[in-house]
Amino acid sequence: MHKPASQILSALRGASLLLFRSACPVVGGQAVMEGIMMRHGGGYALATRHPEGEIVVERFPWFSLTGHPLLKKPFLRGFPVLLETLVNGIKALNRSAIVQTDAEEAPASGWQLMLTLLLALFMAVLLFVAAPHGLSLLMQWLGVGGGVEGLTFHLWDGFYKCCIFMGYIWAISLVPDIRRVFQYHGAEHKTIHAFEAGGIVDVAAAAGMSRLHPRCGTTFLLFVICISIILHAVLVPALLYVYTPQGSIAKHALTIAFKLLLVIPISALAYELIRHAARLSDGFWASVLRTPGLVLQRLTTAEPDAAQLEVALAALREALGEETAGRDIRTAEYIVASVERP
Repeated sequence: MHKPASQILSALRGASLLLFRSACPVVGGQAVMEGIMMRHGGGYALATRHPEGEIVVERFPWFSLTGHPLLKKPFLRGFPVLLETLVNGIKALNRSAIVQTDAEEAPASGWQLMLTLLLALFMAVLLFVAAPHGLSLLMQWLGVGGGVEGLTFHLWDGFYKCCIFMGYIWAISLVPDIRRVFQYHGAEHKTIHAFEAGGIVDVAAAAGMSRLHPRCGTTFLLFVICISIILHAVLVPALLYVYTPQGSIAKHALTIAFKLLLVIPISALAYELIRHAARLSDGFWASVLRTPGLVLQRLTTAEPDAAQLEVALAALREALGEETAGRDIRTAEYIVASVERP
C-alpha cells in the first residue's frame, strides 16, 4: 500500500485534469494501484486490474466540500477542492489496495480516513515546508544566506523546495510499484486525449496519443511551488516588519506557522491559474504556462501497455455512464460493472 506522502502526491496529480471543451463532459482522473480512477459529476469510477487478470469496475459517490454556492466562487473554491480531491484520492488508493490483496473489505471509518489524511499532510509539510526552511537556516549559518527577514533566505528556501520535490519524484519512480502507477498515469492521459479527439475510443486510438496532458494536476503542483516561493519572499518579510517576536525560536516558529496559513491562498491562486491555462488557446502564454508541467510529466508518467489502457477505458466508460451515448468507447470485459458503493 502507498505511503502517505505517495498518496498525497498521487491525489494531487489528479486534482486538475479537467476538460474544458464544450464537446466533452468534464472528466478528472488519477492513477492508483494497478488501476485508474475517473471522476465525472457527482461520482467517480474506479477500475482496477485484479491479480487474476479481470478488470474490476466500481462506482463511488464523490465526497464534496463545495456544496455551498459560496465555496464555488473563484479564489474561494481552490482550497476546498484540494481537500476533497485528497480525501477521494486516498479513498480510491485504499480501495485499489484492497482489490490487489484480495482482502476482506472493511470500509474505513471517518477517524481512520482523517488520520490518514492528517498523516499525509504532515509528511507534505515536513518535506516541503519544514525541511527547506531548516536547510535555509543552514545556509545562513554557513554565511551564504541572510536571515528570514531577507530575500536570500527565501531564495534558498525555494531552491531546496524544488530540489526536494524533484528528488522525491525521481526517488519514488525507482520503486517498481510506483513505476506501475506512473504507467497507469500515462494510460489515463492517453485515454482522455483519445476521448477529446472524438471518434472511436479504443486501445489502438489511445495508444497513439501522447502520455503528456496539459491539464494534468502535475502542473498544479508546479504552480503551488512557484506561487509559494513568490508569496513567501514578499509576505514573510512584511509580517516580520510589522511584528517580530522576541527570540530566534519564536521568530522561526511564527514564520513556519504563517507559511502553513498561506497554503490556503496559494492553493486558491494555483487552482485558478491552472483553470485559466486550460482555457487558453495555443500560443505564447499557453506554452509558458503549460510547458513546465509537460516537462515534469516525463517523470510522473510512463508509457503504458495495452492491458493498462484497457483499464483506463473501462474507468472512463463507467464514469461517463449515460453520457457515452453517441460515442464508441470500446472496453474489455470486466467482472463487476456499475456497482454502487456508499
